[in-house]
Amino acid sequence: MDADDLRIVDAVARIGSMNRAAAELNMVQSNVTARIRLLEEELGVQLFVRHSRGVEPSEAGLRLLSYVEQIQALFQQAIAAVKEDGTPKGKLRIGMLETTAGLRLPTLVAQYAQEYPKVELAIMTGTTTSLINQVVERELDGAFVAGPVHHQELNEEPLFIEELILISPLSVRNFDELAEVENLKAIVFQEGCSYRQRLATILDGLGIHYVVMEFASLDAIITCITAGVGITLLPKALADRPWMDQSITVHELPADQAQVETVFVRRRDRYPTSALDAFLRMSREISNIATANRQLEAID
Repeated sequence: MDADDLRIVDAVARIGSMNRAAAELNMVQSNVTARIRLLEEELGVQLFVRHSRGVEPSEAGLRLLSYVEQIQALFQQAIAAVKEDGTPKGKLRIGMLETTAGLRLPTLVAQYAQEYPKVELAIMTGTTTSLINQVVERELDGAFVAGPVHHQELNEEPLFIEELILISPLSVRNFDELAEVENLKAIVFQEGCSYRQRLATILDGLGIHYVVMEFASLDAIITCITAGVGITLLPKALADRPWMDQSITVHELPADQAQVETVFVRRRDRYPTSALDAFLRMSREISNIATANRQLEAID
């Protein structure tokens, strides 16, 4: 079994047809069929189940496919490492929480794009859980997530401290009034969001009953909050933005509930490209944790 075999298996599985996979691979169908048959004989298992509509992976085929993407990613990393000459270039895929993107992304990306025009920077947003999984599966080069993470395959570096606040409609002035709201709506991101979990802990601790409303974007959550639909938990810096002015009530939280670290995670075994190193250097320059540490060092 070699890299070409895996490329063929991947194409056939994605497309579900030997003939169409052959067209994509610029091969004749007989060669694709023969390579699959030889690989099945070599491994002693059936990789695909044939039916009237084409083919689909068998259970053994699915197990093999779970490694194909990782192996292909490692090939790409090997190529990038060989071509590395100290100049940031090539593709860089970074994940961010929606809130981190709203607070940190504009300045960081604008500066990075200006200084390193040869880097193809792609930003993906998601929940802490989904972003960690994408880094582990090598779909992302790194990601900003809520920490701590403590994953054996990842390095994590704290970069930002966010102070969280509970935001409610203007009509709700304190936690006593919050507890009296009928059919209280907790407006949150999808499952896997650390802010969602923290809000649930806070409300459950206060004995406040609520119904979850789930949204996929920060803009949708903010729109609902400013319209008086429900409550949410967000970094305090977001509440200082003009579109929040005079339309919400900000509820301060105890320090142990308010502070959360944003950490950057990446695989321990991933080659540190110049593009990623440059991105991390710029991230450290705007890190409020690094700024606080420098101030403490100056005092000492």
